[in-house]
Amino acid sequence: PHKLSKPPKPRPKERWLTDDEIERLLSETVKTPHLHVAVILLLSTAGRIGAVLEITWDRVDFESRTIDLRVDDDGPRKGRAFVPMNVGANAILTEWKPMCDSDYVVEYKGGPIASITNAFNKAVKRAGLKGVTPHVLRHTAAVHMVAAGHPMARVSQYLGHSSIAVTEKIYARFAPDHLRDEAASLDFIKGRSDLLLKALRQ
Repeated sequence: PHKLSKPPKPRPKERWLTDDEIERLLSETVKTPHLHVAVILLLSTAGRIGAVLEITWDRVDFESRTIDLRVDDDGPRKGRAFVPMNVGANAILTEWKPMCDSDYVVEYKGGPIASITNAFNKAVKRAGLKGVTPHVLRHTAAVHMVAAGHPMARVSQYLGHSSIAVTEKIYARFAPDHLRDEAASLDFIKGRSDLLLKALRQ
């Protein structure tokens, strides 16, 4: 039998949202309340879309300000974590809960939502953004946490990764001091840069 070569692995997605892009997206999703709540949860929990759409109110604890993205011991748990609820998410959910008629946090017309893809894509288009899917929001949350200098171990726990190695492989390059010491060890003109610059100007 002939040995078949495997196709090359696709390059990892590089897309994440800047602060300005996040603001533009939120300004558009606010016109669709259930979508707005979903986007805020995606950004503030760094959860996957499936996990966010399955959140029920009994897993939102306003007293301890936590959100449990896990379903149960037998249900789906990949990449799901138990995360704190930040001030913004707490305010939105506190306002949103009395408007809901079901057990689901992200609901529409009194029931759970299977997909937000259509409404999300329309909001993305209105915001003038490209290459943005719901999963990009999880990536955005991770990049912003790492870029802010938070320890990789804590970011890994927040994302629900199986190990820190997984988080480092994807996000270490976004850390502000990533490889800075290594770069310093290769500074062979340290202390002599003025002399070399002077020579170059001559």
